[in-house]
Amino acid sequence: MKIQNRLRTPIGVAMALVMVVLVSAGPALAQDEEEPKLGWFDTAEFSLLASGGNTEVQTIALRNTVIRRWDSSSLEIALGGVRSETTIISRVAVGSPADFRVIETRDTALTAENYLLRGRYDHRLSEKFFWFAGAGWDKNEFAGIDSRFSAFAGVGHVWFERENARFRTDYGVTLTDQDDVSGATSSFAGVRLSYDYWRQINAATSFDSDLILDENADDSSDYRADLTNSVSAALSERLALKASLQLLYDNRPALTEVPLIQGDFVDGTRVLAELDSLDSTLTVSLVANF
Repeated sequence: MKIQNRLRTPIGVAMALVMVVLVSAGPALAQDEEEPKLGWFDTAEFSLLASGGNTEVQTIALRNTVIRRWDSSSLEIALGGVRSETTIISRVAVGSPADFRVIETRDTALTAENYLLRGRYDHRLSEKFFWFAGAGWDKNEFAGIDSRFSAFAGVGHVWFERENARFRTDYGVTLTDQDDVSGATSSFAGVRLSYDYWRQINAATSFDSDLILDENADDSSDYRADLTNSVSAALSERLALKASLQLLYDNRPALTEVPLIQGDFVDGTRVLAELDSLDSTLTVSLVANF
């Protein structure tokens, strides 16, 4: 059975996840409400992987989030990117079995690359309700997306917000304009459901979970999900180590051109084929808080 057959009601799936998060809050629900701190806040994340020898891999991931909080509103701007290159070394020997020299050939290829820029403004209508608006841009050629711009707006509900835990849900509408690597373009309106959950597990460790679910208003089978779960361990007052797993699901993934083999020949004909529906990214980052 295909994944899309199991996810015919994405809104229902997301609401089930919301209930799981509420249950996991446990005893924290009984604590007093805590006012959020006001002012400017900045969080920078950096991860680097570099290996050498018979195979060389270089991966860099950067992300920076700036937040400004006022008494009844907040502004958040996030930008980030991941880039990975892999170098494969091939060797051949030239000469005789008793006297030869080795020639190395290095082939470097880009194996992962994606970038994002997002902004969002929230304004409290009451202690529990708020409205929001924002926009975002992302690029992920390996997922078939050359450029995607989206704007969104809606209302939300704050279930709880305390010093050691917070949870809120959003309900909104979206406008999306997307250019695929294959050359296809699409523009559509949609609906959006998301949640944001954070919990301080102990004095040094915290857990964060964010889900964004977008659905095409004209085609209910065209929906996307962005789920990120992360655990952070404080190293000092300003520094922390963070492990994150991001899952990106697209029920109608982008198309890519592939060569067509007819019999034993490849005559240059290319056809469009669907990419995988699910992408995952696991990162371990050094986080600096200001």
